[in-house]
Amino acid sequence: MDMTVDIKHYMTELGQQARAASRVLARLATKDKNAALAAIAATLEQQRPQLLMANRKDLAAAREQNVDAALLDRLELNEARITAMVDGVRQVLALPDPVGAIADLKYQPSGIQIGKMRVPLGVVGIIYESRPNVTIDAAVLCLKSGNAAILRGGSEALHSNQALATCIQAGLTAVGLPATAVQVVQTTDRAAVGQLITMPQYVDVIVPRGGKGLIERISAEARVPVIKHLHGICHVYIDGKADLEKAVRIAFNAKTQRYGTCNTMETLLVDSTVAQQVLPILAAQYRAKGVELRGCVRTRAILTDIQTASEEDWNTEYLAPILAIKIVDGLDAAIEHIQRHGSQHTDAIVTEDVSRAQRFLREVDSSSVMLNVSTRFADGYEYGLGAEIGISTDKIHVRGPVGLEGLTSQKYIVIGDGQIRT
Repeated sequence: MDMTVDIKHYMTELGQQARAASRVLARLATKDKNAALAAIAATLEQQRPQLLMANRKDLAAAREQNVDAALLDRLELNEARITAMVDGVRQVLALPDPVGAIADLKYQPSGIQIGKMRVPLGVVGIIYESRPNVTIDAAVLCLKSGNAAILRGGSEALHSNQALATCIQAGLTAVGLPATAVQVVQTTDRAAVGQLITMPQYVDVIVPRGGKGLIERISAEARVPVIKHLHGICHVYIDGKADLEKAVRIAFNAKTQRYGTCNTMETLLVDSTVAQQVLPILAAQYRAKGVELRGCVRTRAILTDIQTASEEDWNTEYLAPILAIKIVDGLDAAIEHIQRHGSQHTDAIVTEDVSRAQRFLREVDSSSVMLNVSTRFADGYEYGLGAEIGISTDKIHVRGPVGLEGLTSQKYIVIGDGQIRT
C-alpha cells in the first residue's frame, strides 16, 4: 500500500466494506459458508510454495533484526504448520453452525414462547503479532460464525499475511462471496490500529493477540468492546499426593513442548513433601533441553546450581526456555501463590486426591483450570473448537479459548399466536 494514502480514509473504507459484507454473511446458509471454507482449504493446499516463499522473506528480515528465538518460532511457517492450518479449516467446516440455533424455548403463562437465538457479532477486528496462522484461524472462525473480519497482523509477518489473504479471498470469490468479507490491513502504519479500535460504527468487537504492551494500549484506547488476555503466567502444582511419574511427565511437557505460547508453564509449584523426590528428576530433564531454572531458597537447597528466583520471576511470562520453581507448603499455599501472581489464563494441579482436586478446580479463578494434564492443552484445537481466535481471560463476554460460539451473541425471540398484553 502507498504510505501516502490517508490512513483514516483507508480504514474507514475497510470498515464500510466489512459492514456491508457482514450483512451478506449473516444471512448465509451453513452450506454456503462451508463451501467457502472448503475453497479456502483447497487454495491453501495449492499455494504451499508461494506461502513458504513469502514466509521466508519475513524470516530473513526478522533474523536481520536479531529478533529472539520465541518470535522466530511464532513467525515460521513450514509444511507441518501449513498442513495444520488446512486441517484447522476443515475441522471448522465440520463443526455445527451456531448461527440461528435456538435455545431455552419455553412457554409462559400468557401463552407466548420465549427463547434465545445465536446471531453473529457483525464485524470482528483482530490485531495480532507474529503468528501467520492467526490469519487463517481468525478468517475461518469469523466466516463460519457469520462475521466479517478486518485483520491487522504484525509488520514482521507482512509478506506471509498478504499471501494468506490472497488464498482466503480467492476461496471467497470462487464461491461467489464478497472478498471484502475478510480484509487484511495492507499498511504497517501503527495509526491503522488507532483507527480500527475507534470505529464502533463499523466494528463490533476487537480481539488483540500479542504482547502485553499491545493489549494494554488497545484496552486503554479502544472505543469498541475488546476480548483480551494480557499474558499467560501459567502454573503447574505438583501436590503431595501426586503420582510422581505422572507429575514429571506433565511438568516437563507443560514447559518444553513449545516455549513461545501463552499456555506454556512459566512457574512450577511443588509441595514440600515431595520436592526432594521430584525436583532432581525434573531438573535433569530440563537441563537436557537447555531450560534455565530459577528457584526459591528452598528449591536452591535441593538444586544447588540454579539461579535464585526474584519477585519479578513470579510475575513474568518468559515465552522462553526459562522456568521459575517454588516449593510450597500444601494446597492453600499453592492457590494463594496463583491468586497473587497468576494471569487467570491456565493453571493445573497434579494429584490423586479427589478432595484436593475439587478444591483446586473450584477455587483457582482462571479461564482454564486443569487436573492431571499439561497446560499445553489450553487450545481451541484441543478443546474441539476447530481453531480459536484467541484465549480470553476476561469474564464478559466470553472466557477461555474463543471459538465459534464465542463469536456470536444471543437475542431473545418471542413467538405468539395473537396474544396481547392486558
